Amino acid sequence: QVQLVESGGGSVEPGGSLRLSCSASRATFRSYAVGWFRQAPRKEREFVAAIDWTGTSTDYQDSVKGRFTISRDNAKNTVYLQMNMLNPADTAVYYCAAERRGITTRIISAYDYWGQGTQVTVSS
Repeated sequence: QVQLVESGGGSVEPGGSLRLSCSASRATFRSYAVGWFRQAPRKEREFVAAIDWTGTSTDYQDSVKGRFTISRDNAKNTVYLQMNMLNPADTAVYYCAAERRGITTRIISAYDYWGQGTQVTVSS
C-alpha cells in the first residue's frame, strides 16, 4: 500500500502560480507513473497531467499545455505540478494518483492509489 499526500494548494489571483507536490510513503513509488487529476464543483474528475516512472514521458490535457509542468524527484519520492498563468477555470480540488505499471495514462480507473486532494482556487 502506498499513501499519497498532496500539498501546495491555496488561493491565487488570475495569472498567478502555484506548485503542487505529491509525496509518497514508500520508495516503490519511484517505479510508478503518476497522474494529476482535478474535480471542480458539480463536474466529473478530469485528467490534468501524467508522468511515467522515469520522468522522461509526460502527457497534458490540452487546456493546461504550456501553462502546467509535471516533474518528479524520485530521490524524494515526490511529484510536482507547477501551475502558471492560472485562471478561474483551473479552480478545483487537485488529486495525485499512482499507477503501478509505470506508464502514463489518462484513464482514471488505471490508477491504483489516490491522495486526498488539495484545493486550488483562482479568483480576483
